[in-house]
Amino acid sequence: MSSKLSRGLLIAPLLLLLNGCNLVVMHPSGDVAVQQRDLIIISSILMLIIIIPVMALTVFFAWKYRQSNKEAEYEPNWHHSTRLEVIIWSAPLLIIIALGAITWVSTHTLDPYRPLDRLDASRPVTQDMKPLTVEVVSMNWKWLFIYPELGIATVNEMAAPVDVPINFKITSSSIMNSFYIPALAGQIYAMAGMETKLHAVINKEGVYKGFSANYSGAGFSDMHFKFHGMKQADFDQWVEKVKSDGEGDLDRTHYLDLAKPTTAEPVHYYNGVDPDLFNAVVNMCVDKSKMCMNEMMMIDAQNGHAGGMPHGEHSQAGEPTADMSHGEHSPESAPMAGMSDDGATAQKP
Repeated sequence: MSSKLSRGLLIAPLLLLLNGCNLVVMHPSGDVAVQQRDLIIISSILMLIIIIPVMALTVFFAWKYRQSNKEAEYEPNWHHSTRLEVIIWSAPLLIIIALGAITWVSTHTLDPYRPLDRLDASRPVTQDMKPLTVEVVSMNWKWLFIYPELGIATVNEMAAPVDVPINFKITSSSIMNSFYIPALAGQIYAMAGMETKLHAVINKEGVYKGFSANYSGAGFSDMHFKFHGMKQADFDQWVEKVKSDGEGDLDRTHYLDLAKPTTAEPVHYYNGVDPDLFNAVVNMCVDKSKMCMNEMMMIDAQNGHAGGMPHGEHSQAGEPTADMSHGEHSPESAPMAGMSDDGATAQKP
């Protein structure tokens, strides 16, 4: 059997496997992911403008100036051509400028912290469109989704209505993970003691895969979930199902049990949830015997303004008397010396 035939038989199964691949990144169902796909395509085309001619000319020069071609020009004293230099350097320079401009615009347009201004290319977001807030907590090794406005929570399953902006608030109970639904938007890191954000929208009905895109230990391969894009009526029915089939309230005690490491965790529904649970997770004080991070930062800030009173004296004096509002439990908005009021920007990874 010839070597060419052997290579052909080895490559054929790979081509068949590739033919069956579902490249969801190139066929997304959410507007943010669609814009990211377009960036991939545009960037690839711009780079191929240089790559393809270079590869073609490499083959051409190797063929034209082969040793057996006695008719090829031989100019051993040639050393410079202004015209050739302009052609060689102007094309890459123009492509770099174009890529830089696209990167600048898209970096601001697709900033995950930036609220959506459109549902798709033809429909803007209007003031009467109320976004859906979903609080996401990555655990070992499962995902917790809290719907604070609906008073429900789920594990390893989430849903959202089609053409409704989604505001994700993301954190981690322990080590760093990466929240990723390829059909919806790009990946965003989930980190303990921090709150990251993602704004996205799903435009097509369907069941999509979500998972952690950052290796996080033994149960990483089973750390995935299903994301359901539904019509509003179907989403309302799903919410009612969660409430009727729920296992009870997800309070701090139940959360501490849920946070224990497990692998291949099944779907769980909770028909009630502690309204301050997510903030407690972010501030690493679900266990009420621990002081919250935002309280520590407030004490540190007060120490700085009060001339450096020892930290221990404040800690032993009990909880601070300041009235902490719901949003102030997040480390993004906790006052710290040297931090701007825009804590979300300061905390952005």
